[in-house]
Amino acid sequence: MKEIRAFIQPHKLGRVTMSLLEIHGFPGMTVIDCDGFGRERTQHIQDYKPFLPKKRIEIFAPDSLVDIIFETIMSAAFSGQHGDGKVYIIDVLEGGRVSTHERNPDLG
Repeated sequence: MKEIRAFIQPHKLGRVTMSLLEIHGFPGMTVIDCDGFGRERTQHIQDYKPFLPKKRIEIFAPDSLVDIIFETIMSAAFSGQHGDGKVYIIDVLEGGRVSTHERNPDLG
């Protein structure tokens, strides 16, 4: 199991969500409002606001779905502009479901 963590432009959330929902067996996701910045900076200091709004998406998925989820986010969030976002794949060692006390390395 892996966590796919993405930081995208807020206006791309609808497109990303609808694209992910087309994946058979898509396990669901959590979306969090956040602010951040990367390497790109404005050239005009008077316009400089270091923190820009982003959406953080967290998805815990079986290994068999990781590649399609990753590629779907990359395609749906793409505009070709700086600040489109980032997508990470992170190993998950184990998970637990609170309601059933189920503990499982493949819990999605």
